[in-house]
Amino acid sequence: MAKVKSVVVGFWQRVGKEPVPINSRLLLQKVTETPLTSTAASSGVAVGTQPITSTDPAALKIDKQKIPDDDEMAPFIQQRVPNVPFEFWLREKAKIYGKNHTCAFYPSVFDIKFNNNYWQMFRSTNGTFYLYGAYHDNRAAVKTPTIRILGMIDRIEPTVKTHCLLWYDAAKDPVVMPVVEYKYVWNQKWGNYKQGLLQPYLMACHLPQPAVLAAKGFRPGQVPISVSMTEKGCEPPTNNLRVNNNVPAQKGRFAVCVKGLDFLREDLSVRLVEWIELLGLLGADKIFLYELEVHPNISKVLKYYQETGRVELTPITLPGEQPNTPGLRHMYLKSKITSKRQNEVIPYNDCLYRNLHSYDYIALMDTDEVILPKNVQTWGELIDVVVPKSLAVANYTRASYNFRNVYFWDDAEHSHRWEANIPRHMHMLQHVYRSYNYTKPNQYVKCFHNVQKILTLHNHFPLACLGGGCTSYPVEPETAHLQHYRADCVSTLKKSCDSEYKQHLVKDTIIWRYKEDLIPRVTQVLKSLGFFDDSLGQVTNGL
Repeated sequence: MAKVKSVVVGFWQRVGKEPVPINSRLLLQKVTETPLTSTAASSGVAVGTQPITSTDPAALKIDKQKIPDDDEMAPFIQQRVPNVPFEFWLREKAKIYGKNHTCAFYPSVFDIKFNNNYWQMFRSTNGTFYLYGAYHDNRAAVKTPTIRILGMIDRIEPTVKTHCLLWYDAAKDPVVMPVVEYKYVWNQKWGNYKQGLLQPYLMACHLPQPAVLAAKGFRPGQVPISVSMTEKGCEPPTNNLRVNNNVPAQKGRFAVCVKGLDFLREDLSVRLVEWIELLGLLGADKIFLYELEVHPNISKVLKYYQETGRVELTPITLPGEQPNTPGLRHMYLKSKITSKRQNEVIPYNDCLYRNLHSYDYIALMDTDEVILPKNVQTWGELIDVVVPKSLAVANYTRASYNFRNVYFWDDAEHSHRWEANIPRHMHMLQHVYRSYNYTKPNQYVKCFHNVQKILTLHNHFPLACLGGGCTSYPVEPETAHLQHYRADCVSTLKKSCDSEYKQHLVKDTIIWRYKEDLIPRVTQVLKSLGFFDDSLGQVTNGL
């Protein structure tokens, strides 16, 4: 340090000035700094750097929206977790904790045990429950108004006694009611019937009697806001499902329900537009689809139709330890067919119970299927013909009306050629060669399901119905049938596919009755979404 000081004193002496007191710490700091050249110093640019051009932050292309607060975020979050009473909890959370509680507190959203985004967990002493949805059921055929809970349990024939905590007010104690039924949404003969594998169930708790509600300060007939499942009753719950109780001002006639879409690499976007527009012409009021993973072009199509209100899309995952990584999940479902079928009954039954009061009939269909009338134009006209026919056979209302399956072949080898005056991208209008033979009665059929009669649904038939056994009326193929567009038969018919279904073909052009309306509708949507190459006049991949 003394040496540094003497150097500085010597400098001041050489320039003819007396030294002044200095701070040695500052001195060391200055000595170690990199000196600036006169040019750099005057311009303010450090040595070794390029000049920085000033840009007005307002000109940068970044999202300049105001950061939303919790209240503003509520609709965004509620839309993404529809089975959680998020908006209600956010509004009422300050009122939850009081002095007069004798039961559990209303569960915080942060105390819910989520599983794979859309499922809520409840671990009992004999099995783990993965809960997906809750619904208010007061249909005429239901003796006691009921809350039904749809989910999967890793047990067959569960016997553990559980309870519903019915939440009418976040600030008050819940009404505790026992679970009175575990309804198996499957058939043990179809496989996977063993402990440890996830099984689909519909659970039920009756609503309390009006006198019980009145004694607790609630209105008779009041529907709970949400429900939690516990084992012992008033223990802190780890789940809280919003109770679906949609009662629209006007009831529709037909809704279509579609299982989880699994098309990550397969671009069916253009075919999907044709299918949706045809269903609209037939009289489907709304289409409810569930999404596992889809191609970006399919997302584009579904977003368009969501904005029009004609489609409702619900994301879904597989519960438990099943894979949910895109691609891997597809391989898993392709390999584990029975597990795939068991998982599919969840969206089917969720779609039914979300629409108990919204539609007269629902149809469970895939995007390569359509129920087509032969003598009338619409489904409304068709059901008005079918119901009287069924009553003439036996005088009671059926739970469903089923339609025979017939294959329309995708493959060009099966006597197919391009039909004149029909755009080549109109898949259903172009493919009019079908098998002469229908699949056997009650095999691979699809139905119009009477919403007032069904308790649980499977892909092809009702599994359980209100008021006893399920009844289904078989609609004769001369009246209507299920057109199923495929390249090959289903796996169970592979051995007989060529001899029974591919060798004997007929040309069936009933669908052409809709082409004058269908072609311009599809064209308009595809143009709006940018699927046409204007210079070539043909459909592109849309990306």
